[in-house]
Amino acid sequence: MADGEAVSNKQVIFRDYVSGFPKESDMCVTTSTISPKVPEGSEAVLVKNLYLSCDPYMRSRMRNIQGSYVEPFKPGSPITGYGVAKVLDSRHPDFKKGDLVWGITGWEEYSLITTNELLFKIQHTDVPLSYYTGILGMPGMTAYAGFYEICSPKKGEYVFISAASGAVGQLVGQFAKLLGCYVVGSAGTKEKVDLLKNKFGFDEAFNYKEEQDLEACLKRYFPEGIDIYFENVGGKMLDAVLVNMRLHGRIAACGMISQYNLEEPEGVRNLFTIVTKRIRMEGFIVFDYYHLYPKFLDLIMPYIREGKIVYVEDIAEGLENAPTALIGLYSGRNVGKQVVVVARE
Repeated sequence: MADGEAVSNKQVIFRDYVSGFPKESDMCVTTSTISPKVPEGSEAVLVKNLYLSCDPYMRSRMRNIQGSYVEPFKPGSPITGYGVAKVLDSRHPDFKKGDLVWGITGWEEYSLITTNELLFKIQHTDVPLSYYTGILGMPGMTAYAGFYEICSPKKGEYVFISAASGAVGQLVGQFAKLLGCYVVGSAGTKEKVDLLKNKFGFDEAFNYKEEQDLEACLKRYFPEGIDIYFENVGGKMLDAVLVNMRLHGRIAACGMISQYNLEEPEGVRNLFTIVTKRIRMEGFIVFDYYHLYPKFLDLIMPYIREGKIVYVEDIAEGLENAPTALIGLYSGRNVGKQVVVVARE
């Protein structure tokens, strides 16, 4: 990128707020220009984006909901989300040219990042950089916070994870196995179920689409009941889990992807079991736990280096394929963590 002259910048633009199921046509790919230098007097950072993260929570940003935990996208502006990038120019004291970073960036080739609270400098480069959109980024922190901080797990407990082959679920299952728990996951295809059992080491896994009666299915896998449920799905699955929880069970409510595209959310009928079984169900947002990021890295880096934790990514090549990749999340088209490659260096 040469100094002075504005350079072209391919972008994924969010067209307008979405109701029902999002479509690729809710986004468009255009090209604008950007200055190769950070403006005088700002503390901004100019980055070249390398990898972008497709995450389920992005669906809620396609609605015009004010006062949510995360701002809606702006119609006519680029989509924003987690990514990995290289610093090209910086007027911020914490970042210098050549640094690799992960955090919130734009769905474009180059981004001028002005709010640096959610920008982390990458220290470990002996692992794939794309991992900072997943296992070493927001999904990894989500799995860590939800499992260890919210669920207070103990060796030998019975753990169930829905959407278990996704970016977060695959890690929660492996954390639970490393702790000596019995772990079962649900997913939506035979390929994902095989992945859970053969690659991630879950004790059991099932395809929820093939089960007529989820309550009976869970009773089959958990004759003694469930101690910990890592909730990614909501709806009918949550209802079936509640009936199968053990006394003093814990539910970490991370997401509810079955509900994101419904105009009217489904009701949950079995909530009274929270009272009778003294269940603790707690929702959480990863932002509240980023102060634990160094502690998380200390735990996970040795596991990755020793091959005790594996991670599966679904890679889409090229910014122009980002809309398709994002939409695919909501029909479960991805296998593992969905990543978009903008540039490899």
